[in-house]
Amino acid sequence: MAQQPNLAEAHLGAAISSLGSDAFGPDLYSWLHRCFEIDNTTMLAYFQTQRPQILFTQARIPSVHGNIESDYISAAYLLDPFHELHVQKVPAGLYRLRDFAPDQFTRNEYYAAYYRSTTLIDEIAYVAYPAEGVSVHVCLGRDASSGRLFSPRDIEIAQKLSPIACALMARNWTGLSSSGDYDDAALVRHMRDRLVEHHGISLSQRQAEVALLILRGHSSVSISLRLDISPQTVKVFRKQLYRKCGICSQAELFSLVTPLLSA
Repeated sequence: MAQQPNLAEAHLGAAISSLGSDAFGPDLYSWLHRCFEIDNTTMLAYFQTQRPQILFTQARIPSVHGNIESDYISAAYLLDPFHELHVQKVPAGLYRLRDFAPDQFTRNEYYAAYYRSTTLIDEIAYVAYPAEGVSVHVCLGRDASSGRLFSPRDIEIAQKLSPIACALMARNWTGLSSSGDYDDAALVRHMRDRLVEHHGISLSQRQAEVALLILRGHSSVSISLRLDISPQTVKVFRKQLYRKCGICSQAELFSLVTPLLSA
């Protein structure tokens, strides 16, 4: 019997055959794209104490990955919900951005400055752990090229494929390695030190923690739950933070702090 050239099973076979080679990323994307419609992919490895590594990207429109090297990899990933999945060491599987992003993520300055330029309107990701301290995320997006969200049927299919996709990812990228342990407290200390060094601004530990959570898109209520303080106390810290920094908005906070996160 003649083989039909575009069967999803044929693409899955190609992905299995290319394990351990440079062709795996494109072949994995081809398989997934045959199973449900995808506009773009961003395959990233997150580590403990170093910047993420881009493994493979593909998109219909260039703007999706236009600033990934200059903005995201250099520092902005530290504010990203997908990096938070790595930090929290969530179980391997499928995750949808809108289900786990902070409550004000789409209204924060990081979203306006970075995500909006990508034209992404919906994003899901398979998360796998090929080595200790390393997570690989195969992010699959819908952007302006289609202008449509993933449908419930798309999510259902993606969820069914999750065990296969994550197993392949873990097997393919076993050569990645990481050392140390990521710690938000270390990032907060770094931010405080750089603010003093570059701007003569001295923030307290709590003020800096609030600043970081604001930049990640958390509301006062969400910050209060994360830090185990009252929402009113969060508002006090926010006012103190803005006064010390001589700013009036989250946009100004983003412009001040984000360049200092890059080391």
